[in-house]
Parts: sequence; C-alpha cells; structure tokens
Amino acid sequence: MGSNACLDVHLTHLRLTVMRQHYDRIGAEATAAQLSYDQYLQVLVDQEVSQRDLQRQRRYLHQARFPVLKELVDFDWSAIPQLNKARILTLAQGGYLHEAETILMVGHPGLGKTHLATSLGLQACRQGHRVRFFTAAGLVSDLLDAQREHRLDRHLRTMLNYRVIILDELGFLPLSPSGAHLLFQFCSTLHERVALIVTTNLRFTEWTQLFGNESLTAALLDRLTARAHIIEFIGESYRLRQRRQREQALPAPTPELVGSTPRSVDPPA
Repeated sequence: MGSNACLDVHLTHLRLTVMRQHYDRIGAEATAAQLSYDQYLQVLVDQEVSQRDLQRQRRYLHQARFPVLKELVDFDWSAIPQLNKARILTLAQGGYLHEAETILMVGHPGLGKTHLATSLGLQACRQGHRVRFFTAAGLVSDLLDAQREHRLDRHLRTMLNYRVIILDELGFLPLSPSGAHLLFQFCSTLHERVALIVTTNLRFTEWTQLFGNESLTAALLDRLTARAHIIEFIGESYRLRQRRQREQALPAPTPELVGSTPRSVDPPA
C-alpha cells in the first residue's frame, strides 16, 4: 500500500496494481531526478504496462500447452544447411499471423520440425498472441470427444480465439474416416481466420493414404497451400547423428581381445 489511502482505493478499483504498489517509490525517484509531472506519470504507467505484458505472456505460454519449450537460439542450423535460416527468422517476426497464413514443415522425423514450430509459437506468445499446440492424434481425439458430446460447433468456435494453432506430427498415426473428416472440418474452420503451423513426415502425394479419400485430401491441400509457407527439411535425423557421435566417442576395443577366445586353465595337480 502507498502513503495515500484514497489513491490506493481508486487504483485498486481500476485494477492498477503495479501503480498502487510503486507510486511512492517512483515518486521519490522522480523528485530526486527532477522529473516533471508528466514524466513521472509516464514512468509509472510504463511500469504497469510492462508488468501486464509479462503476465499476459506467462498466461499465454501456459495456455499454449507446449510439451517442451524450444528456443530459436538453440536450433542447430548447421545440421540442415539447406534450410533457409533467414526465412525462418522473418517468419518469427509474426507477419504470417496477421495474414492468417499457413506454415507447412515437411520432412523426415528427427530434423527439428517440432523444435522450429514450437519456437515460432513461443515468439507469437511473446508478441501478445494466443497460441495452442496439438499433436495431430491429440487434436483428432479432442474433436471426436466433442462430436460425441454434441459440442463440436462450440469447440470449433473456441479455436477461433487463437491467433495461431500448431498441429504437430501429422501422418505419424493413421486416421479413421471420421477422424479424417473432423480434421478437414477443423482446418476449413480456421482457413484465412487463424494461422496454422503443420509439421508432417509425409510428402503431399502421400496425404491421400492418410485421409483415405482423394477428394477430401485435394480439398484440404487446396486450403492449406493457398497461402502457405512451405519449408522442406532434408538431412539426417538429429537423434541418429547423436547416436553415431556417441558410438564414435567410445574407446576402441583392445587389439588382443578382438577375435580371441578365453583359454581354459588346468587345475593344479
């Protein structure tokens, strides 16, 4: 609480918690620095806004449900030299969010697609946007539950409250016919309204095997690729490289032990 009880009450009523907590301290600092009244007010308001921004970022990070937090600075760009780093960093600035564009990350497992998708999601949270992370299997399960409970329309409307939705591991598990149709309905609802980041190990020509219907697959790809950033991941699995490095770091076997067989020892007479 500050030194002015009446001011405390008004700031509490207006939910200006940071200003209520710090107006005395900042006032003393402003007096010592000979700041004008409007400069003092500017510092005080900046403190309130900064704290609210930080709290909103924390709330959005919690709501996003990232399985693991992955930062762009931790990505090993040298492992995939064909990847356009500048393009990824440009996307991280968030322009695709405002245009509700799609980012399609395509390539074999273990190349960092989930890492970069999560990193872009983290950046979006820090820019003040609501984000939600799903695995494809988890999303389809949620949609099936919502359909059974007669709340599918409400569930889809809720998804429109996000600025970007990450759909990870599309193609890792097969889809039932009902699951495929629900996923199509989900993507159609989001089309041109919510940005979508999709990671998949399937080439586009293989999507028909996943969805089991050529017409549905063609319609889905038409929506997803209409305004999409398609990023192809080519290279060797990160986990495979790590395993090879560990194996190379192991000491070589002693020469006399290679190919030898244990000798029997005669018992003493």
